[in-house]
Amino acid sequence: MKSFVYNLEKDIEKKLKKIESADLNILKKSLEASLVLGDAFQKMKEFISTYTFRDEVEEIEFFKVIKPRLFYRLIYYRKIYNIEMNRPVGVESQRAYLIDEIKAINRYNAKRSDFVRYYRSGLTHMDSMYYLRGSIDTALYLESFHHERDPSFSTNCDFKVARILANELLIQYLTKELEVFEQRQVEQSLPRVRLTWNGTKTELVEQIFAWDSRKVFGNIPLTRLAEYIQTVFNIELDKNFSRTFGDMRIRNRQTPFLDSLKEALLKRMNRLNHNRGKNKNE
Repeated sequence: MKSFVYNLEKDIEKKLKKIESADLNILKKSLEASLVLGDAFQKMKEFISTYTFRDEVEEIEFFKVIKPRLFYRLIYYRKIYNIEMNRPVGVESQRAYLIDEIKAINRYNAKRSDFVRYYRSGLTHMDSMYYLRGSIDTALYLESFHHERDPSFSTNCDFKVARILANELLIQYLTKELEVFEQRQVEQSLPRVRLTWNGTKTELVEQIFAWDSRKVFGNIPLTRLAEYIQTVFNIELDKNFSRTFGDMRIRNRQTPFLDSLKEALLKRMNRLNHNRGKNKNE
């Protein structure tokens, strides 16, 4: 069996690598990868139909480790295909859609938390019930794909293991897509012409803290506001804002830059008022 599995995995990796490196969109890649893995799944099923396991240990290893390792990506690519096929248009709709998909995975894991903990902790005392054929628990067994519900090629929990592994990949994909999407939205919201900050970094940090304290940009995190301002003003600030704020608090003048802004503005207003009064007298 090991030789068959080795050759099958080698063939799968070769084909998937070719698909992933091709200039294809995600829908095409996920579809082609699903076809490759579906074909490999069928080959493995046919092999097992004529294979006799040496003992229960080998059978458990196959359904606990080998089969899930081979085919969790089949679940992953099928799910990616469906996610992208049903992905809505519109900024808020897409963001909500991606978040809902992440929540669905978390709900799946939470609902099966006992088994997830059992699997991830490396426990083995329930393996004979979970990974041997012939001890079907309907509630566990019917969770698998309908065409995988073959007593000769499935157990109570081999699909669960594959689903857990697939979900880990899906979380990574969805999180990355959400980050890319939100970054794209930030970039689109930036002005085409960006100005360069000519004051000191400390002065800009003082200004950012003032904006954040007044929530003039809404209830957004300080780090997100700082990232936006750095991009707009072509400057890179120190990342340790808490330390910078602490230094600001213990200065003799806590807000010298804000004070200077107020002074400059009042001076400008007073000058204009003076000139207006002078013109009237003339």
